[in-house]
Amino acid sequence: MSTTAQESEQPEIEVSEAASNKALALLEEESLDTDTAGLRLFVQQGGCAGLSYGMRFDTSPDEDDIVYEHHGLRVFVDPASIQYIAGSVVEYETGLQGAGFDVENPNIVSECGCGESFRT
Repeated sequence: MSTTAQESEQPEIEVSEAASNKALALLEEESLDTDTAGLRLFVQQGGCAGLSYGMRFDTSPDEDDIVYEHHGLRVFVDPASIQYIAGSVVEYETGLQGAGFDVENPNIVSECGCGESFRT
């Protein structure tokens, strides 16, 4: 059974209102039920600094996921990833270089020059 954010001992993952609204709109475009589906945030091996973020939509949380909810968006984080991203904030940013989701992670001790990977 998944763990709710209140049951987790890790600092909460937060999602800005802009990021939640964009993710919810994308979920609806994919015809996914926003009552059960959500944004999966995870960490994977890769990049020149060692770790990189991954995001995708899932129809429901896995059994051992921690589930957060912000502004109507459900966010699923697996137990292996939470140790690297606890306390992070997911933002949605637009600019001259394009638009996209960005993770502001307080646990980073270094990142690669392009900002695509990090080390904690």
